[in-house]
Amino acid sequence: MDETLMTGIRWVTRAVEVTGIAIIVIGAIAALLVFLLKLMNNQPKEQIVGDFRSSLGRAILLGLEFLVAADIVNTVAIEPTLDSLAVLAGIVLIRTFLSFSLEVEIEGHWPWQRSRYARREAPPG
Repeated sequence: MDETLMTGIRWVTRAVEVTGIAIIVIGAIAALLVFLLKLMNNQPKEQIVGDFRSSLGRAILLGLEFLVAADIVNTVAIEPTLDSLAVLAGIVLIRTFLSFSLEVEIEGHWPWQRSRYARREAPPG
C-alpha cells in the first residue's frame, strides 16, 4: 500500500482511539459532577448513585465502541496478519463481554428481555 495512505490510516486510527478515550474521560467527569450536584441538593442517595452508575456506564460503553472501531481499522488496514487478527478477536471478545456486562448493569435486565420490561413500564393506553 502507498506510504501516504498508510500514514493517513494510522492518523485516523489514532484519532478514533483518542476520541474513544476522550468520551470515557469526559463522560466520567460529567457523571461525577452531576452526581456531586445532586448530592448537594439532598436528593435520595440510592437514586443518585443509580443515576451516576448508569451515566458512567453509558460513557464507558460509547468509548468502548470507538476503541473497538479503531482496533478493527488498525488490524484490517494496517496489519492484516493472522497474529493481528487473533489479537483483534481477543480484544473484541473482551470488549464485547465488558459492553454486555455494562449494559446488563445499566438496564437491570438481559438485552433479550427488553421488550418484556418495556411493556411493564409503558403507561396503560
